[in-house]
Amino acid sequence: MKYFITFFMLFSMLNIQAQKDSLQVGDKYWEDQLYINVTYNVLNNQPSIINRSGFSYGFSGGYIKDIPLKKNGKIAVGLGLGYSFDSFNHNLKVVEGTLNSFESGSDIASNKIKLNNLEMPIQFRWRSSTVNTYSFWRFYAGLKLSYNLSNTFSYTDNNTSVSINNITEYNKWQTGLIMSAGYGTFNFHVYYGLSPLFKNASINGNPIDTKILRFGLSFYLL
Repeated sequence: MKYFITFFMLFSMLNIQAQKDSLQVGDKYWEDQLYINVTYNVLNNQPSIINRSGFSYGFSGGYIKDIPLKKNGKIAVGLGLGYSFDSFNHNLKVVEGTLNSFESGSDIASNKIKLNNLEMPIQFRWRSSTVNTYSFWRFYAGLKLSYNLSNTFSYTDNNTSVSINNITEYNKWQTGLIMSAGYGTFNFHVYYGLSPLFKNASINGNPIDTKILRFGLSFYLL
């Protein structure tokens, strides 16, 4: 995490200068971008017997290819590829077995999910930029597809540390709606998960339909 913070600080200092130098003068220009998202995470639509989750966070970064749809470059499509890491403090207990089972974990300590994902954002992009401006309004919205590279469920129960990796009930392919909007360097970002976190998973006979909600800031480096 300390390496990410260091990179983020350097990124913030370089961002404005990089944007000045990157817009191509001509009939069209492209805003191919490196992006960083820093988010507060929420597990949404949890089972009723699961208490509210604790503080959770995530970050992601990658590259987006810009494809202008208009000659002035103000409307475009963005196709991206990146990596994301998420950490959730939660109250769902995974009991490992031939078939994993799920219970309320309100009585156990340090219950976390850690996720590593490959992500593919697809955006409709509007911005007020021109070839000679580097601070501008933007509104980017679309879909994000993600593929789970690894998932780890860990907790402490009766002073015993338990760690369960890559459970089969985890839904590896997920889709969500994304939106980033703002001016200049700092942009509000939100992700609303459409796919459930688990498949073929239930608690007390009721399906687990938990989804992910993220909101935070997006930073772009042209």
